[in-house]
Amino acid sequence: MTVADEKPRTRQKLITGPGILLVWLYGVMVVGAVSRSVVQIATDFDRAPLAYALSAVAGVVYGFITYSLVRGGETARRAALVCCAAELVGVLAVGTWTLADSSAFPDATVWSDFGMGYLFIPVLLPVTAMVWLTRARRAQAATR
Repeated sequence: MTVADEKPRTRQKLITGPGILLVWLYGVMVVGAVSRSVVQIATDFDRAPLAYALSAVAGVVYGFITYSLVRGGETARRAALVCCAAELVGVLAVGTWTLADSSAFPDATVWSDFGMGYLFIPVLLPVTAMVWLTRARRAQAATR
């Protein structure tokens, strides 16, 4: 078999079906978290630096997951899966922390109270995305 006879490897698309909704929701979360943190860091950083920094981190994580879903392919799928797991750990840790010691966060973060200020999307989105990414992997494995 020559190089000309080889099939080019195609990148598995992750934004088909429910993946489109995930990209849209993560995109909205990027805009929400980043815009909120930029304004808060620029105007009131001294008031709640940890909360505002965590919101900025959340925005960056959401942005990377959005990019990975759009990019597609096995490496991007794995990276998105790791980031979704890290996001879930962050939401659960910050959510628990804000309930246990509300004085630690004088102002809310995206992940405060498990994302209550964002309709609990921050806690539901990574779970949904991990299920989708795992199913996408299984579907690709079945077609090989």
